[in-house]
Amino acid sequence: MAHNISSFLSFLAIFAALQQTTAVDYTVANRAAATPGGVKFTNNIGVGYTKQTLFSDKKFIWATFRQNTRRDIKNVARVSVVIDDMDGVAYASNNEIHVSAKSGSGGLIERIADYVRLKAGYAPSHWVRPGQGERWDQGYDVTAGFLDYCNGLRGGFVAELNKKIRSGYDNGFFVELLGKTVDQLWAEYKANAN
Repeated sequence: MAHNISSFLSFLAIFAALQQTTAVDYTVANRAAATPGGVKFTNNIGVGYTKQTLFSDKKFIWATFRQNTRRDIKNVARVSVVIDDMDGVAYASNNEIHVSAKSGSGGLIERIADYVRLKAGYAPSHWVRPGQGERWDQGYDVTAGFLDYCNGLRGGFVAELNKKIRSGYDNGFFVELLGKTVDQLWAEYKANAN
């Protein structure tokens, strides 16, 4: 139970930090208080601990993404975490983080969050070993491991990729940053893991 709570709070902190905020005002609302997930949030995590975690973990996130100056970090007045009864794990909009007690996910921004979970030591024990998976963008553990491999080829790769995808994604980013296509890198990653 404690590991699940740590993973959940880590996910929230990562998601908030991926908004590149220097927010000093964190708000938390549990709109699903009567659901099993909402009750679990209230009883095991709570508003105070969520705010504390979001605030304290931002320095780790800023270091991971090499956001060393105020100019590197988007200034936002507020970040809100909303516990909702919805499909999916979480989504962010207008500096709000909406979290569900259900499951689901998608997109490279979430995979970068998974990479941060891996680097922070919050990877779940069921995640696959490096080199496993069918596609680089398969998600969760597979993509986190692949991004870690790419970051090992060029320190700061994930930070640079994160900056580039702010306005959209293009497979050419891998060529720009590492000199190889994503498919070439994936093949090398698979070969080197065996």
